[in-house]
Amino acid sequence: MVRPIAGEGTAEQTWAAWPAMAQWPVLPLDATDPPLIVAPHPDDEILGLAGLMAMLDAAELIAVTDGEASHPRSTVHTQPELAAIRRAETAEALRRLGLGDAPVTRLGQPDGKVDEDALAAALTGRLAPGRWCLSTWREDGHPDHEAVGRAAARACEATGAVLLEYPIWAWHWATPGDPRVPWHRAHRVELSPAAQAAKAAAVAAFPSQIAPLGPEPGDAAILPPHVLARFARPFEVVLR
Repeated sequence: MVRPIAGEGTAEQTWAAWPAMAQWPVLPLDATDPPLIVAPHPDDEILGLAGLMAMLDAAELIAVTDGEASHPRSTVHTQPELAAIRRAETAEALRRLGLGDAPVTRLGQPDGKVDEDALAAALTGRLAPGRWCLSTWREDGHPDHEAVGRAAARACEATGAVLLEYPIWAWHWATPGDPRVPWHRAHRVELSPAAQAAKAAAVAAFPSQIAPLGPEPGDAAILPPHVLARFARPFEVVLR
């Protein structure tokens, strides 16, 4: 269900104080093939999974949109300019993860209007039994994140691939123990110090999102420090 993403949301200090997070099982890193990573917008996969991607040292990325609508009222960049910027930021982030040669398929779907059926068909053609498919959680609160999650779930069901969903905006609107989140499916990905450093460098490759584009309100940072704090943990979380 789409949810309003407003205010500062649940602080990372609140999440860190929740004992249940330490008790979630650790995800075995036993993927036999490069995982298929599905990102609704450039940076979603980096926020949610960059550490995992660095430790697996392999990935195939499906970039569903180019994120051109991140600043609809920008006084600095047009939407085509933002799309080009964000494509370049993704390439740099992958390079910083040591995945500069990873295959990237850009579907070019409209930011904010993901075609779920077309995406499910595209994913089905790339998946096989047992292959990992990592997508945003289908109830993450953002319409594109949810459409991508539903499409990935359909593709995995059709092919026998393994679906792993990564929350992004749920960390904002949810609270510890929130019954709307299937915490019983949560698994931790414990990050090595090298993976943590690589993830921090990859996140920093998105200045269009983590810093203001300009002084006007329409150019404010999408990912200010209180949001980024939720993705600087020494572990990542997937719903299996």
